[in-house]
Amino acid sequence: MSSALAVAREVIQAELAAVQAMLDRMGPSFDAAVQPMLAMRGRVVVLGMGKSGIIGQKIAATLASTGTPAFFVHPGEAFHGDLGMIKPIDVALLISNSGETEEVIRLLPFLQHQGNTMVAMTGKPDSTLGRNAHTVLDVGVAREACANNLAPTSSTTCTLVMGDALAVALSAIKGFQPEDFARFHPGGSLGRKLLTRVADVMRRDDLPVCAPHTAFREVVHTINHGRLGLVLVVQDGALVGIVTDGDVRRAFDRFEDRFEVLREVSAADIMTRQPKTIAPDVKLADAEAQMQERKIGALVVTGADGAVQGVLQIYDI
Repeated sequence: MSSALAVAREVIQAELAAVQAMLDRMGPSFDAAVQPMLAMRGRVVVLGMGKSGIIGQKIAATLASTGTPAFFVHPGEAFHGDLGMIKPIDVALLISNSGETEEVIRLLPFLQHQGNTMVAMTGKPDSTLGRNAHTVLDVGVAREACANNLAPTSSTTCTLVMGDALAVALSAIKGFQPEDFARFHPGGSLGRKLLTRVADVMRRDDLPVCAPHTAFREVVHTINHGRLGLVLVVQDGALVGIVTDGDVRRAFDRFEDRFEVLREVSAADIMTRQPKTIAPDVKLADAEAQMQERKIGALVVTGADGAVQGVLQIYDI
């Protein structure tokens, strides 16, 4: 009896071999599939049944999120009314490993009559689907990774990989940038960093502030109650320095043998002068890069007039 690990390794090796074989077969047909998708005025309509349909939904989602308008249509639903969703300006991406899936094949007359460009993703280029499509992307495999050569495994992996290749190739040609990706993923971490500005997340209320002459004890008290690990040193409305937890610890180290001296120490004696600042309209991603480059945990947010507007901490990003 084979161990689970041994079977898993065999499956992965089989699927790797299938993808490599598909890669070796790729040629001009891939460019022929990309061109109408670049030139279209509509969207890529992805159609597939069963496991091919599930893979098709992922391909449609990947295309859409990387700059190529796309959506998935279930062939069965399409035949019962949803064909109205497909416009002549759309490119149809039809997925069927056998190339003979009934629900997909019976859509061909409509697509041909409407004049849609049809790209087939099939394991049988000489099938009914392959013969009727304008372009064929061969995702065929010698055998499935399933021990019985029945369950869609290697074939669905190759289809998924080919779909990723299409989406990424289109994205690269269009010059799709991280900012574009972020616009389609505003709820993700990348979207947040690239679309969110410092002003959107900075701490602006009840900021811990003291004057340069504030006594050391009061500085420590203000830091503790401010809950930001720092205090802003302001004079005549202008930022002149910042005292952090680290500055306080260093002060204790400096006077560890003469703690009574700390009674005479003021904020001006231990503050960091000319602290790092940032404008409120800077992207969160740029703010994070500055913090990492300077190895600091906070930036003071100031306006064009130099007035303090808030504090941005690394934990806010």
